[in-house]
Amino acid sequence: MTDQRTKILVTGGAGYIGSHAVVELYEAGYQPVIIDNFSNSQVSVLDGLRAILGVDVPCYRIDCADVAALRDVFQRESDIQGVIHFAASKAVGESVQQPLLYYRNNVGSLLALLTVMEEVGVKSVVFSSSCTVYGVPDKLPVTEQTPTKKATSPYGNTKQMCEDILNDVAAAAGSPLRTILLRYFNPIGAHASARIGELPLGVPNNLVPFITQTAAGIREKLTIYGDVYDTPDGTNIRDYIHVVDLAKAHVVAVRRVLAGSSATVETFNVGTGRGNTVLEVVQAFERATGQTLNYVIGPPRAGDVPAIYADATKAASVLGFQTTTSLDDSLASAWQWQQSLAQG
Repeated sequence: MTDQRTKILVTGGAGYIGSHAVVELYEAGYQPVIIDNFSNSQVSVLDGLRAILGVDVPCYRIDCADVAALRDVFQRESDIQGVIHFAASKAVGESVQQPLLYYRNNVGSLLALLTVMEEVGVKSVVFSSSCTVYGVPDKLPVTEQTPTKKATSPYGNTKQMCEDILNDVAAAAGSPLRTILLRYFNPIGAHASARIGELPLGVPNNLVPFITQTAAGIREKLTIYGDVYDTPDGTNIRDYIHVVDLAKAHVVAVRRVLAGSSATVETFNVGTGRGNTVLEVVQAFERATGQTLNYVIGPPRAGDVPAIYADATKAASVLGFQTTTSLDDSLASAWQWQQSLAQG
């Protein structure tokens, strides 16, 4: 029964990572409640969730930066015990062009959320952070102790600022707030049902949707930005984690933060612990799907980090969390999702 489940508010819960977290939360026995303004997601995601779970997940169409609207949701859902905060704008390039949008959405939504949580006495939050906080690291892989550096974009800066805010609030005298910061690496893939997946609006900002759209004939070609980096084949290295694995990490984090772990703020890298070049991802996609990709090498993009991947030791030892999905299987699921979109 729904009323026996611990209720978790999921901001941005109709988005790519948020929707997969909603599935994993529900299947782990929690009752997710979604808020989303659908600025970077589609209402059809709710149909996918219903198809997977067999129930309608409560969803409120509001802007997370709207204090009054947030307050109304917490009043309607009076027994929310914790929050996973995904709601944010997330495109690096767009953030350079529209910095105010990013500060308003990303920092403003967190401030609004913490304000209302304090009012209603909800004291547990899992925050969606990013490996962008490490900037261009001096040493690989990056651990949670790797120094954060000056952000290379307004997007990255908002993640650093939000982490700082959460640390400051938790450190205030008498604060009951318990926070887990999850620093993501590069989520890819889709749910095994192919009912939810990455659904970019317009031209994709991420590599894998560009790959699948190129394979499907939606895009003429894939441009790989630079082959001049100090990596085995000259292309960028990233740590690609299957989105369902990432979603499962949130369930573990929610369980821990609700239990009131000893530290007021804990930080975890959520990645595979392995780096793959862009060309390796292209080759893995071709191997996993039998598709041949039309790709070209273009000039490097300004601000791109040459290489970054996680040391995932802490998540394994403290949370008991490890990824289980291979790169090939992750890419196969992304292609299955792309094909399901074509079928309507």
